[in-house]
Amino acid sequence: MTGTTQDDYTDRYARRVRGMTTSEIRALFSVASRPEVVSLAGGSPYIAALPLDAVGEMLGELAAQQGATSLQYGIGQGTIDLRERICEVMSLSGITNASPDDVVVTVGGQQALDLLARLFLDPGDVVLAEGPTYVGALGVFQAAQAQVRHVAMDDEGLIPAALEEAIRATAREGRQAKFLYTIPTFQNPAGVTLSEERREQILDICERAGLLVVEDDPYGMLSFEGDAPLPLRARRRDGVFYCSTFSKTFAPGLRVGWVLAPHAVREKLVMMSEANVLCPSAFAQAAVTQYLSTMPWREQIKVYREIYRERRDALLSALEDLMPAGTTWTRPTGGLFVWATLPEGLDSKAMMPRAIAARVAYVPGTGFYADGTGRGNMRLNYSFSAPERLREGVRRLSGVMEQELAMRAVFGEAGLQPGHQRRRGPAAADAPGPDLA
Repeated sequence: MTGTTQDDYTDRYARRVRGMTTSEIRALFSVASRPEVVSLAGGSPYIAALPLDAVGEMLGELAAQQGATSLQYGIGQGTIDLRERICEVMSLSGITNASPDDVVVTVGGQQALDLLARLFLDPGDVVLAEGPTYVGALGVFQAAQAQVRHVAMDDEGLIPAALEEAIRATAREGRQAKFLYTIPTFQNPAGVTLSEERREQILDICERAGLLVVEDDPYGMLSFEGDAPLPLRARRRDGVFYCSTFSKTFAPGLRVGWVLAPHAVREKLVMMSEANVLCPSAFAQAAVTQYLSTMPWREQIKVYREIYRERRDALLSALEDLMPAGTTWTRPTGGLFVWATLPEGLDSKAMMPRAIAARVAYVPGTGFYADGTGRGNMRLNYSFSAPERLREGVRRLSGVMEQELAMRAVFGEAGLQPGHQRRRGPAAADAPGPDLA
């Protein structure tokens, strides 16, 4: 019947589809993009900081001069020119032993995760991941019908003892986790960075357990306070899959990312990619290659760092000045996000409709946990909005929280949602650091 919302295909879907849910971030986009709403929700880079006239001229010349090849089909692994440039980019982060032969170009960082999930995960397999973790990764693992087990973090990132316990707990069930998925640098959503000491500890633990590591590093070049720590892949070659993207340092609309894989696995990743998309966009690859070859992209990253540092400081200042007592938050040294913990009893998911009514948006913490916990947390983004806009957003959000606290004082526990669970700091760590309360 025309206009009906009933899904008549439910009984025909594959089993993997039945457990899939809508991303809480994507669901917010339609309202968060309204001009009257101050959005602290998304993770969008500030594209207006690019020299758009020069980029537009570059793209026009690319189409005019290389259109016969850049608008044609390409190869599944990606062009050799781009893979060579990717190796140059990774060398700036400390990965100096990468070969273009071991790089597979993907349709954004998201496809990189999807290819690895397709390659390694069978239904029911276990993936270990930080808690909280990237919502897009949770969607990929959910689609693969894998079980995600979260490993606690504190202000120094993933806790080695918690990782060891997660590995033991999985083994006690007669199972073995397939890989550890981690965002060790400027983590999304928590904003914390895995310490130098722990990087070696985590790698040692994974090596002893025979556990592969999927390192997701989209933010590593966006450091505000000196150089970021060396990636895990710069320390160990075997068993570490390094994923990154140009979405945060150039343009997300081009959808160009990559996987650096152990050589033995490379060909299988290429076959997976060819089965999935045939080949990544030749034009998008040529655009990124041209950008890296002809434009001052290193200087542009410095521009982004300065802009995001200023906006981070504006957000942290507003939180300090305006948030109700009992609210705590992380203090990132790079990346795009702050992770906030609400005063006792507040529920970020239940509060969302009232926040939207007050014309401010954030992402409830529940979107970053496979088990739906995290109601006492929220992710706040500072990359997209101007400093004064960030402060206004925090002012509106604080007002909503004050109203919620006042209602709670009147009505007590009655307003607390069933299943409410809090996470201290970025995770349920026993002893979080001083900034994570």
